[in-house]
Amino acid sequence: MKEIVFIVEESQDGGYFARAVNHSIFSQGDTIPELKLMISDAVRCHFDVSDLPNLIHMHVTHEETFAL
Repeated sequence: MKEIVFIVEESQDGGYFARAVNHSIFSQGDTIPELKLMISDAVRCHFDVSDLPNLIHMHVTHEETFAL
């Protein structure tokens, strides 16, 4: 089974930015549902039909800064 992993970060300008691990695939979206559609489209454009991954994993990170 072929799988691909995306690291998802919240954008400072709002929305989300995603980058694939071990592939040159990048995408962005205003919401998580929109980002999923954008990632699916980017993956379909990147791979031949015979090489498409069966699963896409999204590892969503959240950064927070606070004062001591």
